[in-house]
Amino acid sequence: MNDVLDVALRLLALLLAFLVLPLLVGQTEHKVMAHMQGRLGPMYAGGFHGWAQLVADGVKFAQKEDVVPTGADRRIFQLAPAVALLPYLLVLVVIPVGPAEGAVGQVVDAGIFFVLAVMGVGVLGSLMAGWASANKFSLLGGLRTAAQLMAYELPMLLTAASVAMAAGTVSLPGILEAFEWWWVPWQVVGGVVFFTAGLAELQRPPFDAPVADSEIIFGAYTEYTGLRFALFLLAEYAGIVILCGLTTVLFLGGWHGPFSDGLGWLWTLLKTAVLAFVVIWLRVSYPRLREDQLQRFAWTCLIPLSLAQIALTGVVKVVIS
Repeated sequence: MNDVLDVALRLLALLLAFLVLPLLVGQTEHKVMAHMQGRLGPMYAGGFHGWAQLVADGVKFAQKEDVVPTGADRRIFQLAPAVALLPYLLVLVVIPVGPAEGAVGQVVDAGIFFVLAVMGVGVLGSLMAGWASANKFSLLGGLRTAAQLMAYELPMLLTAASVAMAAGTVSLPGILEAFEWWWVPWQVVGGVVFFTAGLAELQRPPFDAPVADSEIIFGAYTEYTGLRFALFLLAEYAGIVILCGLTTVLFLGGWHGPFSDGLGWLWTLLKTAVLAFVVIWLRVSYPRLREDQLQRFAWTCLIPLSLAQIALTGVVKVVIS
């Protein structure tokens, strides 16, 4: 009975985190962008610091008509938002928040391979949406998504492999148990590459060519309205939480920090929040890359850097052994 209760509590905690954290990131993005760009609207909804903006957005999406194009593949069109969102919930299950046994939903021995594989599945939601919409702009957005996934999945995998080499394990809790602070300086390039490639997989600015509103309306999501469109937005914010959480675990020591006894989870959340702020900051600061620039950046910059990081890790391992 105790085991059943423990599993139920973990599932409830994970579900609450999955529903609350992405919404907090979305609300924070409204406020940060409003301050950085001098946009007054999001600062006044509801009075105090625009607290009702998120509520207004939710009501707006709920009131919009649910439209399915006549020529669309109806089943695939309706299934795509769920395929885009649910993989991030599965990834959240295996991310360790603290050192305690109950601070991770489920320990997976091959945790790195699991999270990267499942995050790749999430991109299929965009591909399904682009193909099923019976819209040429949606199809172009889906094709751009596929090309971007092929280019940026490799540097993510290579830099994650570098961390696994250093720790001697592919388990996420195992990596944190083996973590040493002196790792950070010689893994910093890998961390930047991993974080940047993750932004591209999430199609976040400046890597948002697949949803370029000035070129292809809104890419794979052009024909979506109402709550289905809101699910794609929620998937984007959930992806930000997952990316920042994984970067924290792999490259920033996760729950390690000063006075972390009993407060390890707080360090994990704090590091994740700082990285989420960086994601928003980058959106405001940099213009969108062209499709050719986006591909060139991956193949001529990120992949060589990730290979160099693996080579450096191999040298350091040989030296210290």
